[in-house]
This record gives sequence, C-alpha cells and structure tokens, in this order.
Amino acid sequence: MRVLITGGAGFIGKKLAARLLERRKLLERELTHLTLFDVGHAEGVPADPSLHIATGDITRPGVLFDLLRPGYDAIFHLAAVVSGAAEADVDLGYAVNLDGTRHLLDAVRAFGGKPRLVFASSVAVFGGDMPDVIADDTHLTPQTSYGTQKAVGELLVADHHRKGFVDGRSFRLPTIVVRPGKPNRAASTWASSIFREPLAGQEAVCPVADTTAMYILSPRRVVDALVHGMELPSEALGMTRSLTLPGRTYSVAEMVAALERVAGKAVTARIRWEPDAPIRKIVAGWPQRFSTPRAEKLGFAADEDLDGIVHQHIDDELGGRFVR
Repeated sequence: MRVLITGGAGFIGKKLAARLLERRKLLERELTHLTLFDVGHAEGVPADPSLHIATGDITRPGVLFDLLRPGYDAIFHLAAVVSGAAEADVDLGYAVNLDGTRHLLDAVRAFGGKPRLVFASSVAVFGGDMPDVIADDTHLTPQTSYGTQKAVGELLVADHHRKGFVDGRSFRLPTIVVRPGKPNRAASTWASSIFREPLAGQEAVCPVADTTAMYILSPRRVVDALVHGMELPSEALGMTRSLTLPGRTYSVAEMVAALERVAGKAVTARIRWEPDAPIRKIVAGWPQRFSTPRAEKLGFAADEDLDGIVHQHIDDELGGRFVR
C-alpha cells in the first residue's frame, strides 16, 4: 500500500508516520511505500526502507503532479499555514491552505486511482454568532481567513468525492494540546506553551484570561483519529463527508490546575499573564463547546481527562521527566 502525508515534516505528520510504520498494515494491506512531503526536510523520522522524503512548494502545481504521478492508495493532507500566520498574511494563507489543496486535488484527478483522501480541517470553520453548543448540523461560519480556507477545502474534497475522483473525508481538528517544539504563529499556540515551557523549566506567556475556554485534543488522539478515519468504509460517512472530532473543553484555569496537580506549584509559577488584544480577539471568536454524536458513533473518541494529556506530553516528549 502506498501512502502520502503532505505536511509530513510537521509534528503531527511525523507522529502519524511513526504510527503507520509501527502498524505496517492499513486496510489489511502491507504498507510498502510511505512518502512525507513538505516544504522542508523532515527531521527526527524513523529510518525505514519504506519511508521516502520529498520536499517542494505545495503552492506550485507542477511539484504535486510529479509527486502524484506514481499514484497513492491513501493521502493524508496535513500541509497548512497556521491560523495566526494565515490571518497576518492573506496571500500566504490562501496560497498554501487553498491553492495547495486545489493543486493536490488536481494532481490526484490527473492520475486517477481514487485514493482515500483525509483532509485535516479545523473547528475554526465555525465562528461569529454561534449557538452555545456546536452540533453536527451547525452551519459553517468562519471568522478568520484560516477558517475560511479550511471550509473551502472541505467543500472541494466533498465535490471531488462526489465526482468520483477521491474517496474523500474531512475531519475538523480541535486545538491540539500539547504540541512539542517551539511556539508557532498559531493563535492557539499559548494553549501548548503554558504546559510545554514550564515543564521544560522555562517561562511561558499566556495572552488570554484564565476564564478563556478551549476545545482540545491530544496528539495521540489526533493520530488515532486520522488513522481510524482513513480506514472507515466510505459508506459510513454517507453524503456528508466532513465531521467534527470529539474533544473536551477546558478553561485556562482548569489547564493550569491540571498542570499543578501533575507537576506542582513551582512549575505553574513559570506562567506569566500578559494580555494580547489581537490574540484575545481571534480566540474569542472560536467555538468552545461541541456535540459530536456522529463522530462518536463512528468510533472516534476524546481524551479521558486533562491530567492524562499532561502525563502524555511528559512521557512522549520529555522522556518521563520534567523540570521541577
């Protein structure tokens, strides 16, 4: 089985690659070829004869035509410019998040094969004047360029599925906590920083009030969802090719309390509170609570609790130890 991950050098792309290589079989077929595609080289990936690295600019259609020419059985489309960067640079956001998706679909259509295509969408497709709880049938009302680009991407995937070019499915990801590495330009980057940096012995800045709530999912659960979602029979999704993944909603105060329970007050004392008006404005427009019975019926699951997410980060990224 041949599998492609766009955005393969990102942290979710690399974790997904590691999971696929560990499993070795997808849809009861042997994984023979796994390609990670990104604008930069993927570092820290397992050495494996079936793993291949490809670099290129997804905003250039010719790059993806060359990449897709051999054909793939499954594609995970994770490549994207994050929310804050897409809002700050409109041209960049549309070039990567919208044109890049269109270029991928064009390349798939040119070479046939009808691969299973998993598109990583976002709960940022909802915003503005929303109900208290976002339901499975809530209309998309994005209030950022990033959310708009993801919403359009969902429609493109659905249309290409309708035309028979792909077996498409789009999954709306909650905010992923805790992201390893350094802070990025996502408007939600603080949600990981307030865990990650204090556990590493560094200060973190929280730009929002402690009453701010966030709908989150852990990296492990996201990878679980992507693999499970790819393996779902097409008929299980029916005509509606998009769904919101189950997550849990926590306030910043609850996040800090969980960190303190796991790691102690000396760790949470490394959090600095510095209001940032632009970040607060973006985050305030995001939905906070969701009802996801459709996804749950299909076997997707949220994390058990917030303490477990903290322990997961310590185990997976810090070797089981943190700076007290």
